[in-house]
Amino acid sequence: MLQIQHVSELRNYNKVLNKVKKDNPVFLTKNGYGKFALIDIEEYDEFTTALELVNKLKKLKNQSTIILMKLKENYLANVLIKIIKSF
Repeated sequence: MLQIQHVSELRNYNKVLNKVKKDNPVFLTKNGYGKFALIDIEEYDEFTTALELVNKLKKLKNQSTIILMKLKENYLANVLIKIIKSF
């Protein structure tokens, strides 16, 4: 169940912290807007690990795109050289 509390509830922080469970964060609002998220430390660790993996995959994707472009350029250059030599 989604747990939404006003930040002033932290006056009784033990009560709020006891609601935080794995896969059940507590969201705190300030002035009627979402402001903070309290999450289980294991869940935080999983989140940061997943985020690192996503960033590495993005980097690899960018690198592979550059490599493919260079291969394509080399292939086209070789084709042009063969055409020129055939004349």
